[in-house]
Amino acid sequence: MARIIGIWFITVVAVVVTIFLVPGVGFTDSTYSLNAPGILGSSLLVPTLLFSAVLALINNSIKPLLKLITLPITIITLGLFALVLNVMMFYLTSWLANTFFDTGFYISGFYSALLASIIISIIVAVLGALTGLDDKKKKSQQDRRRS
Repeated sequence: MARIIGIWFITVVAVVVTIFLVPGVGFTDSTYSLNAPGILGSSLLVPTLLFSAVLALINNSIKPLLKLITLPITIITLGLFALVLNVMMFYLTSWLANTFFDTGFYISGFYSALLASIIISIIVAVLGALTGLDDKKKKSQQDRRRS
């Protein structure tokens, strides 16, 4: 459970940084005004948490399966299709968060989504490595000790 919350927290940090760095990615709904003093302590906190939860869920459930399915295309394109897959997952997350939670999250175009997905991937990878949350080998060893 702590691992899930840790991954969610890392994703929240990545989304907040991305919203501030990438023009064309953010919240537009009148309920979640961008004139608020910031993400934390404003009306943007709840939609950011919801969007991050959906993103973490998609990245840890659907994305690994799609990576496996698209592996031949990724090999042929020398890994460039992995970027397209990241953008597709980002658009899917935006659509799901807006459809089910009405977060008001928007992406203005493909290049904004591309830059945002790259930044989120880098931040999640670095913070995951620093905290040890992405170490699947360590996790599998801990699971074997428990059984």
